[in-house]
Amino acid sequence: MNSSRSRYITLRSSFYSFLIHRKALVAGLLLLVATVAVMILCTGIGSLYIAPGEVIRSVFGYGTDSNELIIRSLRLPRIITAVLIGASLAVSGAILQGVVRNPLTSPDNIGITGGAVLGAVSFFFFFAERLSIHWLPLFAIIGALAATLLIYTLSWKKGVSPLRLVLIGITMTAAMNSISYMMMIMGPVVLANQSLTFMTGSIYGVSWEKAVTPLFPWVLVLMPILFFLARHVNVQELGEDVARSVGSSVQRQRLLLILLSVALGGTAIAFGGAITFIGLMAPHMARRLVGPSFGALLPVSALIGAILLLLADLAGRTIAPPLDIPAGVFTASVGAPLFIFLLYRNRNSNR
Repeated sequence: MNSSRSRYITLRSSFYSFLIHRKALVAGLLLLVATVAVMILCTGIGSLYIAPGEVIRSVFGYGTDSNELIIRSLRLPRIITAVLIGASLAVSGAILQGVVRNPLTSPDNIGITGGAVLGAVSFFFFFAERLSIHWLPLFAIIGALAATLLIYTLSWKKGVSPLRLVLIGITMTAAMNSISYMMMIMGPVVLANQSLTFMTGSIYGVSWEKAVTPLFPWVLVLMPILFFLARHVNVQELGEDVARSVGSSVQRQRLLLILLSVALGGTAIAFGGAITFIGLMAPHMARRLVGPSFGALLPVSALIGAILLLLADLAGRTIAPPLDIPAGVFTASVGAPLFIFLLYRNRNSNR
């Protein structure tokens, strides 16, 4: 009993009580250090290499004028955007996998990505000449939310079955992608180019004003709420009967968690395009490190998602310069084989 207790750290006051596994705490701290290190390295690597020490000095305003201009105005917004988008997609995917109770679930096959893409393409097709490009994220978020509500409604039959939700989500994603491609074909070439870039997933050309400033408040609000509600996901993973027996309102909490994860994932897609498979890969990697408990799984997934997108973006802008290959190409090239492997490994599962 004492050895079991020694594995945990308890944080307690009159207002809260947290039980933290030492292994999860160590893994989280190491990943946090790794994330900061990768951010520094990625900031320094480019057409002009800047040493890590100079990167740190330039971030805090003690570097040369030229380095401060390159880092603070050009590279740092892209790095921070990658961290925010990668972490958001990972947390969204982890929540969806827990609520749906299916390890193959992610924003890509539950309708979030397809809805966000359809919303963005609709903006390009109908409103690009009348509205500012700053309205694009709102259309993508609305598309993701509308698609998810439609899928949830079609999945309802005296409650929502996780299996039915996934199957209808995959079907609706295919239908929404078909509509998006149809609008691209019917529209002008400019529409096709803009839409294709968004559908591939890229954080090229972001800035403080266009990405970091509008994206950060969404992440700052939604991610702590999902961290706080993580205990409900732990209960839902036990199954509906067990969740009801401990007093959990299954359908209401499931809808709330899905809507919050859709809002977080849709926001990330709105600013980074359809960057796929991070929402699938990061939670699985996190489970290998800290286990299935969502109190530790969500922050670790967020850090892994940030690192994955940072490395994918770094590969995209350094492998074939001066070309800037979209980060979504690299996440898909790694994620697709992983999805096939997971599908094969879970081929006999009933979930």
